[in-house]
Amino acid sequence: MKTFLKAAASAAALFVAVPALAQAAPSPGPAGNDLGVSPPWQNGRNNDAPVRGFEFTVPDADNLADFHGDPANPMLSLYVGGNYFFAMAPLVAAFEAKYPEYKGHLYWETIPPGLLVHQMKAGGTLTVGNMTWTVKPDVYLAGLKAVQKQIDDGLLDGPAVPYVTNTLAIMVPKGNPAGVKGLADLGKPGIKLAMPNPEFEGIARQIEASLGKAGGDALVTSVYKTKVADGSSVLTHIHHRQTPLWIMQGKAQAGVTWKSEVMFQEQAGHPIEGVDIPADQNSTAIYAGAVVKGAAHREAATRWLAFIRSPEGLSIFGRYGFKPYTGPVK
Repeated sequence: MKTFLKAAASAAALFVAVPALAQAAPSPGPAGNDLGVSPPWQNGRNNDAPVRGFEFTVPDADNLADFHGDPANPMLSLYVGGNYFFAMAPLVAAFEAKYPEYKGHLYWETIPPGLLVHQMKAGGTLTVGNMTWTVKPDVYLAGLKAVQKQIDDGLLDGPAVPYVTNTLAIMVPKGNPAGVKGLADLGKPGIKLAMPNPEFEGIARQIEASLGKAGGDALVTSVYKTKVADGSSVLTHIHHRQTPLWIMQGKAQAGVTWKSEVMFQEQAGHPIEGVDIPADQNSTAIYAGAVVKGAAHREAATRWLAFIRSPEGLSIFGRYGFKPYTGPVK
């Protein structure tokens, strides 16, 4: 994904801007023309900065889809696993309505959880393209096991706070031209796949488990080794952006994602649909969060963790197919 952080109105007030994109379903146009399918996909709503200065975002050439808000002196900084980037705009809006003192002062990132850990270990400093900036997190949100691991490793303060669950689906182009009916079809040599990288995308572990349920080790090997080696399965760095983008561009015919991601793309009017995975082959993720050790904004962090478990927060997650977590909370 090509990325860019735009110039701000002043050096002391750096922020991300996104354009007002058309609501209609995108048209890929001639081969090689990505106009209309490239992120950001939310018409500027996934940014709470009240003053955006000079707007300069040019999909597909210059954009920065997974970094949101104004990084200059935020009052709450959230490192969020990217697979619910689309839920953050309404969540932030509702949180700021409840706590107006934070309005316009949230910063959040939605890259894969493993990459967020690398950034935490780098002191919150990140480089994208030609731009380097530093925002230390107050809250880390990812899968429950990933959050617990960072608590055990001393990066987060416990306990882990679980809030919602999610299941897998197969994302395909509208009309499903490859005729994908289930996970077993992903092993077929002729089907081009976009698949999350097991190295740093937590969803890959659940996908491998589901592939094993559907076709044993042979299917796991086919999708994640044989097809990777021959180029018919391409591993993503940011699956929640690259999988739908590559499908809309015609570079992939299928990819396993969270069901919520399929629902968002359908709601956005994009030419994408989903193939359900039966319960006996599916995997369930539990999403959790925790306060970062040494967080500068601890009160705001605890308020956020309480808000996303509140009826209002859970109703927003429900728009995209997430289910409330009902298990034990430490």
